[in-house]
Amino acid sequence: METQDSEERSLIRESVRRLCLDFPDEYWERCDREGMYPQDFFAAMADAGWLGIAIPEAYGGSGKGIAEAAIVLEEVAASGAAMNGATPLHLSIFGMHPVVRHGSEEMKQKYLPAVAKGELQVAFGVTEPNAGSDTTSIETSARMEGDHYLVKGRKVWTTKALESERVLLLVRTTPKEQVARKTEGMTLLLAELDKPEVSISPIPKLGRNAVRTCEVVYDDLEVSVTDRIGEEGQGFKYLLDGLNAERILIAAEAVGIGKAALRRAVNYANERVVFDRPIGKNQGIAFPLAEAHTKLQAADLMIKKAASLLDQNQACGAEANMAKWLAAEAGFFAADQAIQTHGGFGYAREFHVERYWREARLMKLAPISQEMILNYLAEHELGLPRSY
Repeated sequence: METQDSEERSLIRESVRRLCLDFPDEYWERCDREGMYPQDFFAAMADAGWLGIAIPEAYGGSGKGIAEAAIVLEEVAASGAAMNGATPLHLSIFGMHPVVRHGSEEMKQKYLPAVAKGELQVAFGVTEPNAGSDTTSIETSARMEGDHYLVKGRKVWTTKALESERVLLLVRTTPKEQVARKTEGMTLLLAELDKPEVSISPIPKLGRNAVRTCEVVYDDLEVSVTDRIGEEGQGFKYLLDGLNAERILIAAEAVGIGKAALRRAVNYANERVVFDRPIGKNQGIAFPLAEAHTKLQAADLMIKKAASLLDQNQACGAEANMAKWLAAEAGFFAADQAIQTHGGFGYAREFHVERYWREARLMKLAPISQEMILNYLAEHELGLPRSY
């Protein structure tokens, strides 16, 4: 595990940082306020080749790992873009990870180059109204009809559904009561979204308003068997490859948001004069910011460890979950302290920290809640009885 950036990774970090300078906080505040998808930013990142960073070179990507992808997304979030800038990108990176690992050669040749170029946007459809974190209880089903499946069901929290042409969709191909293990009988499909059989409704929400998150209803949508990822019934296992990558990338974004918030808080604490002294002289201001810095650095180390394991094809479930837990806590703590440091101005949009706060709060809920991570660690790392 590398705790310091190599020369190549430092170059990646600096290159992304320079590109993001063209999209300042004011741009992201407007995107969030107007609900405007950042297509020009997405296109700029695609043109620079960053969407394909974890896609093999044979399919138009850079052939790098999740460690490098995490650097890209951390820098995007840290620029002030936060989740509004990172989300459009990470769905193309982690969402296609199961395709990279388990897709047929035909599927890889057909889709991965288009994703790397930004010509194909991809959403992620797993969560359902009656399933939530209990993924094995999904009800969306797919039945075989000749050379295609017919998909019927409803998903919620499908981010970027309105902007995407395809969705990585988890469905049940064998009813839960007919399988030996509840994780069996689920299949991953790369389904089309722009179809009459698909209805998409945005969900009004607290933050990350430049990227809409939707309820999606599938009413006998045809999906070709050639758009199935791997074997039928093995979708949950394949999904885990994407989920561990997702947790690591989300963790990197949380650290990035925390760094953006901390940067603004420190600048304000140095510049704001009250009672004839900069407020940063007061330990009541300085200590929480130093604590935020410490927590962000600790989370960053766990992200590096988890990414290193994943890129070496080693088990990393615990590390990916711990990285996400630590980073979500650290990012939100930093954003909250940034508002506190700004006082009343922290509530004003023009100082941007309220936007960081709203987006950092999401990380404690998604893609998995902090409580579910602790459930996992208690059972699998500590050997305690399963609690759910």
